[in-house]
Amino acid sequence: MKHLLGFDVGTTSIKGCVFDEQGKEIATVGKAYDLITDGNFVEFPAEKFFEIFSECYDVLRSKTHIDALAIDTQGETLIFLDKDGKPLMNAIIWLDNRADQEAKEIEAQFGLRKIYEVTGQTEVPAGYPAPKILWLKRNRPEIFEKTSKILLLEDYLLYRLTGEFVSDKSLCSSTLYFDARCGSYWKEMLDYLGVDESMFPTLKDSGQFIAEVDGVKISAGALDQVSGFLGAGIKEGKMSEMTGTSLAVCAYSKVIPPYFEGIKVPAYYVDKDKYCLLMWAPTAGMTLEWYKKNFCEGWDYSRINEEASKVPVGSEGLVVSPNMCGSVMPTNDAGLKGGVYGIDIKHTRAHFIRAIMESVASLIRTYVDYLNIPTEEIVSIGGGARSKLWLQIKADITNKTLITLENKEVGCLGSA
Repeated sequence: MKHLLGFDVGTTSIKGCVFDEQGKEIATVGKAYDLITDGNFVEFPAEKFFEIFSECYDVLRSKTHIDALAIDTQGETLIFLDKDGKPLMNAIIWLDNRADQEAKEIEAQFGLRKIYEVTGQTEVPAGYPAPKILWLKRNRPEIFEKTSKILLLEDYLLYRLTGEFVSDKSLCSSTLYFDARCGSYWKEMLDYLGVDESMFPTLKDSGQFIAEVDGVKISAGALDQVSGFLGAGIKEGKMSEMTGTSLAVCAYSKVIPPYFEGIKVPAYYVDKDKYCLLMWAPTAGMTLEWYKKNFCEGWDYSRINEEASKVPVGSEGLVVSPNMCGSVMPTNDAGLKGGVYGIDIKHTRAHFIRAIMESVASLIRTYVDYLNIPTEEIVSIGGGARSKLWLQIKADITNKTLITLENKEVGCLGSA
């Protein structure tokens, strides 16, 4: 029986799981890392990404044989390489909002209707690759002039593994230079950015064979949210929510829905005639992790849940906004910050924890209402699905039945 390896490279951690052909988990490994943040700048050394990936890959290969692998990664993270294939600077992480002005200019140049009808994207966030490329061209011309290749994170890992410059179409969905109807690069956007298609990797379908290295067949992967969408088995009439570092609510569609004024739900390419309708927020589990790290030293998540469970519904009037790195949907505002309202002398750390959980659940309710997909059930995935309390809060606020899966690493499973 073949052993299939799926890697899920998230914002602050990497996980790798080996499965057999029936989806049974054979071996797993994971490692966390901290990003470099400075105001609107969020970065991480590109070489470090591959170093951590390689460590995890070596561990899994020491545990079992592997026949094939695919990688899903966070979207929008950009890496610029010189003519020798070396990174010219740190990777610019998708959370980075330095290109807010450039995002506004792109929106003004093309208009939201045209952008949606070509790319499936409803907004032009500062964190998307097209604005970042324009920012680099203007603010770091010495780096831009040396740039030979512009890669996303999965592209870079595949390049280091195989020597091939390839990308998968689902990962490119939110670049703003990918034509989601044709499955190709959008030349008009590339021309506006002043870059040539030769600077970008060859586009592949998810699962398409790339190369064989040391007896392991390597295939194109997917955007992490799309991989989780596939791993959770989402089909027509089904919906998923993923509470990890960020928040994503996904539903299946056979088409890119028609444009209308004020549309908020983008369509991500999965395959021909298969799209993932996805609404997301930059911070969700990250907000809880930030609070735990700074105000609950020594607490593990078991205690976090135990303490929050003692607090009444509504957190006794304490309200939290979880937007610590801006907002994308339903309002696109890179400058929006998180906040707390209604603090009273009776409030404790436990109240803040529950209020954060309730704030994320309220975002899910907003997204479910926007998607407007008739369903009574939501499949819950990601780290947040491990908390029974958080699941109950989400079920109460959305008025839906939440279902968890036996295999928690659905991103890895989707890649495998």
